[in-house]
Amino acid sequence: MTSRRAFLAGLLAAGAAPAATWAEAGGPAFLAAAARSDGGFVLCGISAQRDILFEIPLPGRGHAAAAHPHRPEAVAFARRPGAYAMVIDCVTGQPKTVMQAPAGRHFYGHGTYGRDGTWLFTTENDFENGEGRIGVWDALHGYTRAAEFSSGGIGPHDLKRLPGTDTLVIANGGIDTHPDSGRAKLNIPTMRPNLAYVADDTVVETAALAPEWYKNSIRHLAVAHDGRVAIGMQWQGEANPPALVALHERGRKITPLTAPDLRPMQGYVGSVAFTQDERQIIATSPRGGLIQHYDAVTCALHLERAFADACGAASATGGALVTTGLGQLVRIAGSSTDTRKTPGLQWDNHLVSLRNIDQPIG
Repeated sequence: MTSRRAFLAGLLAAGAAPAATWAEAGGPAFLAAAARSDGGFVLCGISAQRDILFEIPLPGRGHAAAAHPHRPEAVAFARRPGAYAMVIDCVTGQPKTVMQAPAGRHFYGHGTYGRDGTWLFTTENDFENGEGRIGVWDALHGYTRAAEFSSGGIGPHDLKRLPGTDTLVIANGGIDTHPDSGRAKLNIPTMRPNLAYVADDTVVETAALAPEWYKNSIRHLAVAHDGRVAIGMQWQGEANPPALVALHERGRKITPLTAPDLRPMQGYVGSVAFTQDERQIIATSPRGGLIQHYDAVTCALHLERAFADACGAASATGGALVTTGLGQLVRIAGSSTDTRKTPGLQWDNHLVSLRNIDQPIG
């Protein structure tokens, strides 16, 4: 793979080859950050068959990534609160640039591209004012900072693009933090999480949980082809959480997904994903060592299975794929699972799919 990359890079530099596509990077279906057994950190490309196509060094522990919709280019985000995001050429394996959060800001570990790949959007914290911001970066001109706008809340973590549009949906976790306090949560008694939809840099809709559920921090998102948004939450209260997964459609209220007893999840959902047919929602809890399946129609828990340190989740052929901190790639299809070990790699929080949400399910 290394010599192939060098050959392609030479052709591109000489202008003798067309613009590279994801096929030139081996055609990955997923991206994920991992820790290596030698102490290093990498961004990996993973095939639909769960083969590791590339391992690209990172300067520190990664969190999530954003994949360009056309070019074999990815942005690897540092574990929150992070001040850097590295733009990587996934054909050559070389960094193209390092994005630095502006003064008074830090990244939250997530970002997404606009539909045509011109702009990259990043979740950020204006920590002096306690406000959520979305950074806008020009992906055509060296990822220069172009603008920013309000996230519609406090503590924006994940964000996604709705299919067929450039409308963003943002998970405002509601938790205020400041670098001087590390990862301490500064406003639990007054936190107000919400889901915000932004079009043309303007918040056009927000949705919140019932007032008595205000300690349920909205953290992670998955988007179906019809625009439904699955929500993964992290409970900041003392008692058994009322729900940790929810579903939202624009113009409606947030619908919690119910389960008999959520105490084994330890108040924490690490990732959510729709299965390929979008009839189920997968929720992972690394703290609880559990993978949950919810019925996306009845909104009730369908199945629960134990997998230690399960966290990353994404839609995959026949169902879903889950990564674990023990270095496993777990394929889920219906009620069955198939686990493949990846020697020397321990997967970090998220699994990023390269599927095109603007195309029909297939």
